[in-house]
Amino acid sequence: MTKENHITLNISSETDVLKSVVLGISDSIGKTPEIHQCYDPDSKYHVENQSYPNEKNISIELDGFLNILNKYNVEVLRPENIQNLNQVFARDLGFVIMDKFIISNIITERSQEIPALNNIINLFSNDKVLKISRNSKIEGGDISIFKNHIFIGASNAEDFKKFKVARTNFEAVKNIQDLFPEMKVMGFELFKSDENKDDNTLHLDCCFQPVGNNLAIIAPSSFKNKSDLEYLENLFGKSNLFYLDDFEKNKMFSNIFSISNKVVVSDLRFTRLNNWLKQNNIFVEEINYSEISKMGGLFRCSTLPLKREI
Repeated sequence: MTKENHITLNISSETDVLKSVVLGISDSIGKTPEIHQCYDPDSKYHVENQSYPNEKNISIELDGFLNILNKYNVEVLRPENIQNLNQVFARDLGFVIMDKFIISNIITERSQEIPALNNIINLFSNDKVLKISRNSKIEGGDISIFKNHIFIGASNAEDFKKFKVARTNFEAVKNIQDLFPEMKVMGFELFKSDENKDDNTLHLDCCFQPVGNNLAIIAPSSFKNKSDLEYLENLFGKSNLFYLDDFEKNKMFSNIFSISNKVVVSDLRFTRLNNWLKQNNIFVEEINYSEISKMGGLFRCSTLPLKREI
């Protein structure tokens, strides 16, 4: 494979036809973490209740997802395996905007995961790979693109200092605006909690996601500022939004994954959402992802799209 021609980066939408994606791995996630090793409240909850998923069940669910991606002829790349390291959630390690790959500046506890992407990053042209500024903290789950907008889940300085689950700051919002001046970049503050999983929204994709054509899934109770919610309601139109109740928000119903504007991958437990998607002429590939969800993420968290086409 030649570096110049293997992968052309292109992400300008969450719902264009998926051509190339990184999918997380579960080859050697190691033993169940101790409570003090958990950096999100979902994982803490399941460790405390002895329901944290094992490697076998995680692998079964990831393989089911992989089979669907293969069904739609998506090129699937995988990180290099690092022994005894959880590498399921590839989304946060970097993200593509237009034809640029931005390497995330993530929490220290997950920094070991980024070198595992070098085998993939080396396939991109050097001028297409950007590093976020040193003071900008950001994870890919907080980035969402819709038309001329880049939405970013972000925390103010007080919350960012207070909460481990605050992963993206407003320095990063400014940094992204500087990198993409032609786009309208907006930072949305989300409610955070290190201890109570039902009071926490880890990333933007845990409460909001565009889907189909001009539709979106949204959890109103995740947004700290009413004006942010109202902006999205005015942009999409209330009739085009699927509003998650608190139970659905806590189960991360919004963390589905679009293969195109006509096909999504969703959890088979998400009955009300899946029915709404079908009513809007979107085909739903329904699979079980209940074990992986115990670690604080689902389908979108497991993926890092590299190329989509209209």
